Amino acid sequence: METIQRPNNFILHIIEQDLSDNKNNGRIVTRFPPEPNGYLHIGHAKSICLNFGIAGDYQGNCNLRFDDTNPHKENAEFVDAIQKDVQWLGFDWGDHLYFASDYFEKLYEFAVELINKQKAYVCDLTAEEIREYRGTLTQPGANSPYRERSINENLDLFKRMRNGEFADGERVLRAKIDITSPNMNLRDPTLYRIRHGVIHHQTGEAWCIYPMYDYTHPISDALEGVTHSICTLEFEDHRPLYDWVLDNVSVPCHPQQIEFSRLNLEYTVVSKRKLNQLVEEGHVEGWDDPRMPTISGLRRRGYTAAAIRDFCGRIGVTKSDNVVEIGVLENCIREDLNANASRRMAVLHPLKIIIDNFPADKVEELDAINHPQDPSQGIRKIPFTREIFIDREDFREEAPRKYKRLVSGGEVRLRYGYVIRCDEVVKNNQGEIIELHCSYDASTLGADPEGRKVKGVIHWVSASHGVEAEIRLYDRLFNHPTPNQGAGDNDYRERLNPDSLRTLTRCRIEPALADAMPGDRFQFERVGYFCLDQAMVSTDVPVFNRIVTLRDTWAKLEKQHPAG
Repeated sequence: METIQRPNNFILHIIEQDLSDNKNNGRIVTRFPPEPNGYLHIGHAKSICLNFGIAGDYQGNCNLRFDDTNPHKENAEFVDAIQKDVQWLGFDWGDHLYFASDYFEKLYEFAVELINKQKAYVCDLTAEEIREYRGTLTQPGANSPYRERSINENLDLFKRMRNGEFADGERVLRAKIDITSPNMNLRDPTLYRIRHGVIHHQTGEAWCIYPMYDYTHPISDALEGVTHSICTLEFEDHRPLYDWVLDNVSVPCHPQQIEFSRLNLEYTVVSKRKLNQLVEEGHVEGWDDPRMPTISGLRRRGYTAAAIRDFCGRIGVTKSDNVVEIGVLENCIREDLNANASRRMAVLHPLKIIIDNFPADKVEELDAINHPQDPSQGIRKIPFTREIFIDREDFREEAPRKYKRLVSGGEVRLRYGYVIRCDEVVKNNQGEIIELHCSYDASTLGADPEGRKVKGVIHWVSASHGVEAEIRLYDRLFNHPTPNQGAGDNDYRERLNPDSLRTLTRCRIEPALADAMPGDRFQFERVGYFCLDQAMVSTDVPVFNRIVTLRDTWAKLEKQHPAG
């Protein structure tokens, strides 16, 4: 097989060695096994890119398998959302879509096999009693009083568990391994528990006993012919149990489990339990809220699949836990959009200008380039009229010498247009500026007259042709780089950023943006990168989400005010 040049990491070294040794007859089969109890987040994207990427690079397969063994927390909505997210990221599982529930009957038969081998037993201890009997990290556990039940008694009880004769928590099936093992995962772990009153999204009410993940996962891998079971570091201590299960049931192969460090990202939480709390408690509008680190949230905000794949490639694959700067993710989308997003003009805080020496009934079409580095994107026409809007931040009655925008009595160039001069400032009774009267120089379209230089250039929108819009300025959801840091479990919610969303109404955007389609991305010149919200298409005015600022505005802030 031809050697493929790719980033260096320890998992690829293992795979290359396996191929060299003709292990698994040269097959490469990976899998991505999400539990459908929530939406996928940016941490899952790292695993998706790794598993599907390896399979693609080595002409293998990557299975998408749903770990659907907890029906009280799972539903079909999450199943559909996960499939959509994986496909949006650019990956295809082909015919290799599976559910752990596909194997419920086989898993039951393997459990019977373990009982017959005296490797499993039905235990009547309560969940609390099981915890007490298992001991602690410094003290060995004690055998359950039910550990030495006969094979026939265990078979009978397990069958009756399946038939629904016992209540939730009344009995469990446990592996018989080593209650004194220094590895807590080997201290007779639970293999099956009873769950009544739930309807499984795949199997309905067919089952009232459900297998545990540590039992289901290795067998599912083996039944699907997985060669490399790649998971995150928290499962490293579970690997001996993974191997024990496969060594003691009649599966067709024994996949190799390999662990890598999970993604820890600044200003972010990636615990599905905590993300679910944010949704349920109303801190965000839903799983696809553009502030959420979910793939659907990032997509709605305006992130591209290419930028997320680029990010996952940049952070690499290691066995060492670390925290990735969120600026790395933000730079990935900036670079993508800088190269590809069309330019448009939008005024977020409108201030009206009346150009007194421009005819009131005249509309002049000015040429504007769609992308300064990509001529193939062509040009568009923008209407120039007597009345226009500029941003309030671009005018000062009095300003310091380095201020290069419009000042009273000063000049500035309108982007793609003329030089204008502020001649009069109009205020209301409260002393607030409500409009400016200006004059324009008709000789300055495209260039300054000889010997005349105007340094400032500002954006603008025609007052009569511009379109009203709502602009949502999204920012980081948390104001602390490590929201999980602290003793209390609820500390992360206390670190929510109160300015993570600012909504601006009555903004003005140039008329070309009226033709944007949901999900279209643009650079609003001098403002940032924005996307037409996919979920707000039915509103009276278009809604644009800020994807990211033009530059990292947090870097200077963090340097001045480091998080304590």
